[in-house]
Amino acid sequence: MCAVTPDTRGTRIQTVGTPGGDARITWYAAKDPRLVLALGHGAGGGIEARDLRALAAALPPLGFTVALVEQPWRVAGKKLAPAPKTLDTAWRAVWPALAGAGPTVVAGGRSAGARVACRTAAELGAHAVLALSFPLHPPGKPEKSRAAELLGSGVPTLVVQGGNDPFGKPAEFPDPDGEDAAATSGGGAYELCEVPGADHGFAVAKSAAVPQEQALAIITGGVARWAAEFA
Repeated sequence: MCAVTPDTRGTRIQTVGTPGGDARITWYAAKDPRLVLALGHGAGGGIEARDLRALAAALPPLGFTVALVEQPWRVAGKKLAPAPKTLDTAWRAVWPALAGAGPTVVAGGRSAGARVACRTAAELGAHAVLALSFPLHPPGKPEKSRAAELLGSGVPTLVVQGGNDPFGKPAEFPDPDGEDAAATSGGGAYELCEVPGADHGFAVAKSAAVPQEQALAIITGGVARWAAEFA
């Protein structure tokens, strides 16, 4: 089932049936779209995250349609995210609606949503992946690395990471130009954009050298420049 309803904020909301229940896409459409950026949310929140909202506001005027995807568990009002395989299954079910909306589709998301995009990008035919706050490891457990998911996306990937992210600071990520990255990248390449002083949700302290507004501008500006390469 796929249903489309107007949204009072001038956007469009689309409901898409998946094996795990209904998912929901909120579309922020560019007038003459050059690219569609499809973004999933994390395991601890929804599409109200500050980085997702900032991108949805900043990118459409530049010609990039933004589609914010809510997983079925969030649509159903549940508080706990399901297993990664279940998240991947729902993303696969939503993908035809995303792929059918524009000339080029970049997959992405924040945190758990970034992992989903990395795991499924090559299979679904995404042109690239945007990984916001990629959870490289659980907090305090660097030995439980998820670098293989990032390096195995198989497509060009941009990681946007807070300088104080407990799930992985920029310096902890593998060298994108190193031998290990090249050996496991599956044909893709990744680059990293740091947001100084930001945590996992891209919040910065009031005393930080980079204020909150500027931190969000680093995200939107960096993503816009990178996405233009695929438009």
